[in-house]
Amino acid sequence: MSDAGPPRGAKAPLGGSDVHAVTSVGAHSLHPREFLLDAQASTGFLPVCDHYSGVETRMRKSLQLQAQMTQEFGTCMFDVTLDCEDGAPVGGEKDHAQLVVALANAAPPGSRVAVRVHPVDHPSFEQDVEIVAGGAGARLCHVMIPKAESPADIERAARALDAAGATGLPLHALIESPAALHRAFDIAAHPRLQSLSFGLMDFVAAHGGAIPSDAMGIAGQFAHPLVVRAKTEISSACHAHGKVPSHGVVTEFRDRDAFAQAARRAAREFGYTRMWSIHPDQIRPILEAFAPAPHEIDIAAGIITAAAAARWAPIQFAGKLEDRASYRYYWQVLERAHQTGRRLPQEVQGWFSRPDDHNTQGDIA
Repeated sequence: MSDAGPPRGAKAPLGGSDVHAVTSVGAHSLHPREFLLDAQASTGFLPVCDHYSGVETRMRKSLQLQAQMTQEFGTCMFDVTLDCEDGAPVGGEKDHAQLVVALANAAPPGSRVAVRVHPVDHPSFEQDVEIVAGGAGARLCHVMIPKAESPADIERAARALDAAGATGLPLHALIESPAALHRAFDIAAHPRLQSLSFGLMDFVAAHGGAIPSDAMGIAGQFAHPLVVRAKTEISSACHAHGKVPSHGVVTEFRDRDAFAQAARRAAREFGYTRMWSIHPDQIRPILEAFAPAPHEIDIAAGIITAAAAARWAPIQFAGKLEDRASYRYYWQVLERAHQTGRRLPQEVQGWFSRPDDHNTQGDIA
């Protein structure tokens, strides 16, 4: 990366005389992540899309699409989560788990493959973990725990993974009931947990008919007060503990414009930094919806470049004062642009050139 001076519009740092004077002494020697992001500002390092499939043909096609888009964008753009909970036929749980292991191990290098196992109180949970984590733990980016009700459930899952040899493998969890929602902040605090998702359908069903079915639809889920509260609580819990809030299922996929609007609302109104896909046609709209606008990327690049040249001291930029607090925000804009395959200005590309710069939470096996 070049140590050229700041972009047009930048001014000398407050208390300093010349931005160019500091560029020759290692303005870019520290990566911005090393000092800009604290525990409550580090939620952006997973792909913004988590794609679920549980039927064998669809699991294989999902992995093929992931490989194709990785080649297209130069980095892995979405996770593929292979589903044991809803994907396994009753009585065929063991065979399905073994299939998932075979698919995960056959995925090409650089793939991000996860598995949703059965809930911790399901008879197949221990078997799932033993087979999946024991057979493919080194190839997985995380394991999803559905119907998590308390931090004790996360702890139980963590111990099971460790016992199966998948020590340190990150956990994701689904909040799917009113009681789990009440404990969302405590669940998000668990050190092994990386992300929380909202299980809309089960959450509505858990209210015994008190929430109408249209609250599961593309419009109602953004309007019903209890569902809106659940979404905001889960998002807030994640941000409080530096975890990734993942917006759950939107089942309508044929109306692309309506789905794109739902994804934009999840990102811009509810604070989610990740979203589920259950159909391949939903993946690119999620990338688009969670991506910063081009002018936002340009502003962020200008401010971050000028801040780095000023050794992260306060600066004036385009007539405004900027400091470490705003630098954190603008750095996250660049992170999101990178995650969603947007074109980055040349002056910031060097910070994203290392193979491990994408998705540092949950390294690629």
